[in-house]
Amino acid sequence: MKKLRVGILFGGRSGEHEVSLLSAASVLNAIDKEKYEVVPIGITKDGRWLTSEHAENLLTGKLVLEPRHLRAGDPETTPAAAVLAQGESVVVPPEPAHHENGLMPFQTDAAHLRRASDRAINVDVIFPVLHGTFGEDGTIQGLLELADIAYVGAGVLGSAAGMDKDIMKSLFIAAGIPIVKHVTILRSDWEKDAKKVERLVGGKLTYPVFVKPANLGSSVGISKAHNRKELGPAIEEAAKFDRKIVIEQGVGGKKEKAREIECSVLGNDDPVASVPGEIVPVKEFYDYNAKYLDEGSELIIPARLTKAQTKKVQELAVAAFKAVDCSGLARVDFLMDGKTQAIYLNEINTMPGFTSISMYPKLWAASGLEYSELIDRLIQLGLERHEDKKKNQYSR
Repeated sequence: MKKLRVGILFGGRSGEHEVSLLSAASVLNAIDKEKYEVVPIGITKDGRWLTSEHAENLLTGKLVLEPRHLRAGDPETTPAAAVLAQGESVVVPPEPAHHENGLMPFQTDAAHLRRASDRAINVDVIFPVLHGTFGEDGTIQGLLELADIAYVGAGVLGSAAGMDKDIMKSLFIAAGIPIVKHVTILRSDWEKDAKKVERLVGGKLTYPVFVKPANLGSSVGISKAHNRKELGPAIEEAAKFDRKIVIEQGVGGKKEKAREIECSVLGNDDPVASVPGEIVPVKEFYDYNAKYLDEGSELIIPARLTKAQTKKVQELAVAAFKAVDCSGLARVDFLMDGKTQAIYLNEINTMPGFTSISMYPKLWAASGLEYSELIDRLIQLGLERHEDKKKNQYSR
């Protein structure tokens, strides 16, 4: 029986590039090689697509490439025509339904195109282990939709809505899901009138507040502002990463700190939730360093919750999954007020950290689904979603 060809797509241009490499290495190590033919596909920090040995070298930190002056996808750096002429991006087959599914390099003439077909990335399904911008925000999902390739995880809408914390919160509110008080500002608003923004935040929220880029993950660019003096530097930090900035009111107090609860969701139209877990960060909050660099943060699985609290977290996690039209997988994060026990939905991550020791797979392992089995289930969900889309009619 022919093996299913699975492309593991990793790296990317986001600030979570290194996290993606860790996730991909774990998936490549655990995936069932008897069942799947695995194709590593790497994307460098400057946007180059790599396969085979180059992709493996990117994964292990041994990649050495000649420097270049063009970056695919950076229109401010070079005209689109120049990028096309250099063959430094990818293109989908013009009629995906009549060709083998795949991605091919841009070329300048028919002869080059014929030679390029031998180097096309032909796979049955892609597992995009990409986190953050250009990977978890709907952009890569749109490319795979155009190429008519099945893929793991949320579609274009679910990915985009799950990445944008401002839009995400609007959908949660519409679904009746409890969230913390927040305001959203634009970087241009801050640059035009910083004092006005400070007054807006002070009038609507109570310090301390958390300041976040609307579109990023792994706690990159997030700061905690304890007062108005700290608000400005926090906004400046977040503004480095996105034009939209979300400012959230903190939960809990000095004595009764907020508890950070997480729950994994798996499925397509009928998703299910794992047992919840709890994170006790080594730092004041679970920032990038606490997640990936500093030792001492404690993961408690299952979380120390009552049966009623566990059920509520699981129900809210599934509701959040549906609210953003997610599919495949997501990790849903909550904040619990240490004093009132009120539970607030913080955010949803449509492509969470996926190493064997990351919270998403650990929660499923505690729920009875081991890491290799989880990978297998996610691939099947991606294929099922792709087959379901084939029922759609796109013309009259």
